[in-house]
Amino acid sequence: MFLGALASTAASYSQIVGANERLRIGVIGCGGMATSHIRSLVKTRQKDNIDILNVCDIWEKRLDAAAALTGGKKVKEYKRILENKDIDYVLIATPEHWHAHMSLDALDAGKHVYVEKPMTHTIEQSKKVMAKLQQKPSLKLQVGVQGMSDNSYETANEYVKKNALGKVVLAQIDYSRNYRGDFWQNKPDPDARPGENLDWKAWLGPAPKRAWDPERFFSWRRYWDYSGGIATDLFIHRATRIIKALDLKYPSQVVATGGKFYWKDSVAEIPDTFNVLADYPEGLTMQLVSTMANDTPVEHMLRGKDATLIFTNTGFTITPQRGSSAKAVTFKKSGAEEVELHHRNLQNAIRKGEALKCDASLGMYGVAVCEMAVESYRKRKYLKWKV
Repeated sequence: MFLGALASTAASYSQIVGANERLRIGVIGCGGMATSHIRSLVKTRQKDNIDILNVCDIWEKRLDAAAALTGGKKVKEYKRILENKDIDYVLIATPEHWHAHMSLDALDAGKHVYVEKPMTHTIEQSKKVMAKLQQKPSLKLQVGVQGMSDNSYETANEYVKKNALGKVVLAQIDYSRNYRGDFWQNKPDPDARPGENLDWKAWLGPAPKRAWDPERFFSWRRYWDYSGGIATDLFIHRATRIIKALDLKYPSQVVATGGKFYWKDSVAEIPDTFNVLADYPEGLTMQLVSTMANDTPVEHMLRGKDATLIFTNTGFTITPQRGSSAKAVTFKKSGAEEVELHHRNLQNAIRKGEALKCDASLGMYGVAVCEMAVESYRKRKYLKWKV
């Protein structure tokens, strides 16, 4: 999960055609999600004129695997990456509790950032990232909600603005799974030996200090110290789509319900069933539905007075309500929910100022509703947004 300096010099790169346009990447965190990013970046290395110079993780096994895959130089301390003047942008693919700290450090070091979702672990941290970007307007920060590289949602917003649906009052979307064993549990690897080949203290970082616990390390999404569970791992993808489609910002009220309804004896702190109602000042409700015990999908839709927009695998349809003058529409999307496209968007933003698909503002709006949902559930209270 952490990095350092590169042996290759700037001079060696200047001998390569197009080296002045080459973007050099440092990878912070080399777990499962990071490996998906790495494979995509390696595949597009020539086409996109990029290279991975450094890889970093606090567990040597993952670090060695990432180095073998990329040819990047191994380092164990992420701040060494930020000191490397050859690095143009960093990929932060660590547990959520590290996102804000690493993003802020990277921006302070003058690096562009691709940070996996959610942008931060808390709303206050998101505010700090926003403030830092205002101080450093030349830097780009892309949030890893890859679905924003599918143009369905920005196009849906164009239809909403044209009043093609009439007044939108309800948005419904889901993200459910059907786990056969204990939900979101990863089997511990006996090769992880803290104090020998794994730096547990560094992994905890800003989180509460605890004795080594392989369950927490390998299944960190199940614990509040490191994750918001369903809200910040799954709903962040869905809520951001609705936010984009309806041009929303901060919810006015949020309430969340659920619990460990199926896995009652699980050591997981997070619920296996989690549902959210978020009211927005525009006069509509966003409904988020999830359980880890049944994966039957719910249609993703925007309900307007005059028509209903339903998102599909190929784009979306608009179906008029009975008696309305709304027009039926079938939209075929371009783009996709792909890591490759999302990185390329960041690269184009760095090189030529292309607009980011999921910038820090959109990242902040997603964090706001998802973190309010977590707090509502944990406090069993109906929360209001405070400016």
